[in-house]
Amino acid sequence: MPYVVTEPCIKCKYTDCVDVCPVDCFTEGENFLAINPDECIDCGACVPECPTEAIFEETEVPEKWAEYVELNAKLAGTWPVITEKKDALPEAEEFKDVEDKRAMLSEEPA
Repeated sequence: MPYVVTEPCIKCKYTDCVDVCPVDCFTEGENFLAINPDECIDCGACVPECPTEAIFEETEVPEKWAEYVELNAKLAGTWPVITEKKDALPEAEEFKDVEDKRAMLSEEPA
């Protein structure tokens, strides 16, 4: 099963996960990352690298973030691939532990 980036990545966008990924399955949006399920090789190398604990195996995504399975697949098809680590968003530490970040984006593009 592929891995999925969920809500804790929003407004943080740490890319430590990208740095350890053996394939180019991560894509980058303005506020967070997504994983292309067709490119992910299910290795799990990204999971321990995520400081916000935003990455889950598809079958292990918490129910409250179930929509991210479909969202990753959809966005990965439109966002550019990211292959190198970049700096996190400037407000990453401020938003790292904030709940319900998706609601904050209702007026912003993802």
